[in-house]
Amino acid sequence: MPGAPGTGQRLCVHHSPSSDATEGVPAAVLHVHPWAEEMNKSRRMAAMQSRALAAAGHAVLQIDLHGCGDSSGDFGNATWQGWVDDLVRAAHWLQQRHPKAALWLWGHRAGALLAVQAAAQLQAVCHFVFWQPATVGKPLLQQFLRLAAAAELQQGGAKGAVDKLRGELAAGRSVDVAGYTVSASLAAGLDAALLELPARTGHVAWLEVSSREPAALLPASALRLQAWRDGGREIDAQVVTGPSFWQTQEIEDAPALCAATVAAVGRAGPGVPV
Repeated sequence: MPGAPGTGQRLCVHHSPSSDATEGVPAAVLHVHPWAEEMNKSRRMAAMQSRALAAAGHAVLQIDLHGCGDSSGDFGNATWQGWVDDLVRAAHWLQQRHPKAALWLWGHRAGALLAVQAAAQLQAVCHFVFWQPATVGKPLLQQFLRLAAAAELQQGGAKGAVDKLRGELAAGRSVDVAGYTVSASLAAGLDAALLELPARTGHVAWLEVSSREPAALLPASALRLQAWRDGGREIDAQVVTGPSFWQTQEIEDAPALCAATVAAVGRAGPGVPV
């Protein structure tokens, strides 16, 4: 798929539904991958889930955003708004290919923050699957910057390493963190991102994984869900047993998460007219 003018091509994988039909597809699902190394750790699970949804009769589009994976460009040239624009174009492609299907945005971690911003630009009812979503972008950026700070401290660097990096970003300069060059624009977008549902929101499936017994939602998640429910939103929230595969040392699977996702999309029923 072509990106914005001058930004090259985007690698996309379209998982056709098992019927391979454009009519009668219940859901057209756009996958929004997580940030930086979490994307690489999640590749296998994203592919497994995409195939499982297609086997259940849904259509899925996976996209590598600008500068990520096998798409054109360098990560250091990516911007937050550019990623949102990539998703809007991908959603339009899905809508054209499957015009009667319900449009779902499946966001994982920081991908959930991107998904809601893209949905706000679409003239359609959007449904969401959130995998372990970040409710606020600022802590994600802070955690990422600490990777560089940890490396600097090991080399005898100053304890104010994160503040230095933030100062560079505030001055409009890129920083290098754990093999990634992060532009000031990209960092600012993540730093300001909030998980806020757009007005035209349909079904919301919020799924988390936990290795603890008994499993429970993260405190920040419970607060956000309660606020949405107080505002009249209907949320399908569930915690399943599994590893935090996006951050484990070895590549791991969470089959219970795959099953819960297929079930959540299936429970939503047929497409919603727009």
